[in-house]
Amino acid sequence: MSLIITNIDLHYLTKAENAAQVEITSNKGMIEVTDNITAFMQALHNTYNGKGSKSFGGFQQGPEIDNAQSFMRLLQIYLDDQDQFIPFSNQAVMRLKNELEKYDLAESGYLVTCHYELLGGRYLFVCLLPVSEHYYVDGELNISADTHIDTLKMQLAARIDLFEFEQNPHSNRYISFIKGRAGRKVSDFFLDFLGCEEGIDAKQQSQNLVQAVEDFVNVNQLNAEEKQDKRKELLSYCKEQKAQGKEVNLKEVSTAIDSDDNGESFYQFCQQNDYALEESFPHEQSVINKVTKYSGYGAGISVSFERSHFGNDVSYDPDSDTLTIHKVPPNLKDQLLKLVADQASKPANTVDQSADDDDSAPF
Repeated sequence: MSLIITNIDLHYLTKAENAAQVEITSNKGMIEVTDNITAFMQALHNTYNGKGSKSFGGFQQGPEIDNAQSFMRLLQIYLDDQDQFIPFSNQAVMRLKNELEKYDLAESGYLVTCHYELLGGRYLFVCLLPVSEHYYVDGELNISADTHIDTLKMQLAARIDLFEFEQNPHSNRYISFIKGRAGRKVSDFFLDFLGCEEGIDAKQQSQNLVQAVEDFVNVNQLNAEEKQDKRKELLSYCKEQKAQGKEVNLKEVSTAIDSDDNGESFYQFCQQNDYALEESFPHEQSVINKVTKYSGYGAGISVSFERSHFGNDVSYDPDSDTLTIHKVPPNLKDQLLKLVADQASKPANTVDQSADDDDSAPF
C-alpha cells in the first residue's frame, strides 16, 4: 500500500565552513503531488524505516519553549488549518537556519517537510538530505560534473506520529529520529531545531526484553530445544512488528512465547521482576536479532552460532581464551580440507607470496 501525501515542501540550504550565514532557496508555491513525488517520498519512507539506530522522544515542554516560534507551536497552528502548510514550512526552515548558524560547520542539503498518511497513520516527516557530486559523459564524450540528492546517506531525519502527538502530547515516543552520525550527535542542531528531547530508549528496552526472555527460559528449566523455540518465537514476533511499523507489546510477546498457558506466565514473570519494561515500546531489531545467536567479529575473524549449540557443539575455555567447534559446518569443512591439502602439497622451502604482501604480523 502506497503512502498518500497531504502536503510536501522543499528548501535548499547551504552553509560553507566557517561561514556565518546560511543561504536558503525556496519554492515559489505548493508542490504538485505527482506519481514521481509520491515515489520519491515512498523511497524516503523506506530508507528511513531501514535505518537501524533510532531514538524516540517528544517535544520539550515548558512555558519558556512553548512560544509562537517553537516547532511544536508552528506544527499545532498548521494542524488547525492545513491550508497553511507553506507558511509552516517556511517558518520551519528559518528555525533550522538559525540553529545551523550557531555552529561552525559546513552543511548543505534539501530540507524535505512532508505530511503524509500510510496504513491508517498520519505522519510529519522532516529530513535534511545531503547532496553528492557525480560525473557523467555526454554524447560527444565530454565529462561533466553535477550534484544529486543522496537519499541513502540520510542521517538528519525525524518522523512525528501526528495521531500520538495530538492524542497524547505528553508522551515520550511520538517523535522518532536517527541517532547520531559521523562522530557528532544529530541533536547538535537538528533536534534543537525541532525542540525535541529524547525519551524512551528503544535499544535499552530491547536489551531488557532479551534478558527477560533468557531468564524466563532458564528459570523454567527448559531443555535446549525448547529454549531455542522460545527465542525464535520472540524473534519472529518482533520482525513482524517491525515490518508493520508497530511497537512491541509485552502482553503480545507473552502470548507468542507462552502459547500453552494463554500467555500469562512470561507477562507475570516480567511484572514480578525489575526489568524496567514498558507495556509497549519501539524496539531495535538489531538487538532482538541476537536473541537466537552468539556472534562476534574482530581481527579478520567472524564467528556466529545458535545459542542452543553452546556447551554442546561449541565450547569456550576462558582460561586459555579458546573457542572449540566440535561439529564443523560441512561447507567450511570442505574449504579447510582443501586448504590443508594445498599446504601439504607445497615443498617445504616454498614461501607463500601472499604473506610477503601482508603487513600484518603472523600468528
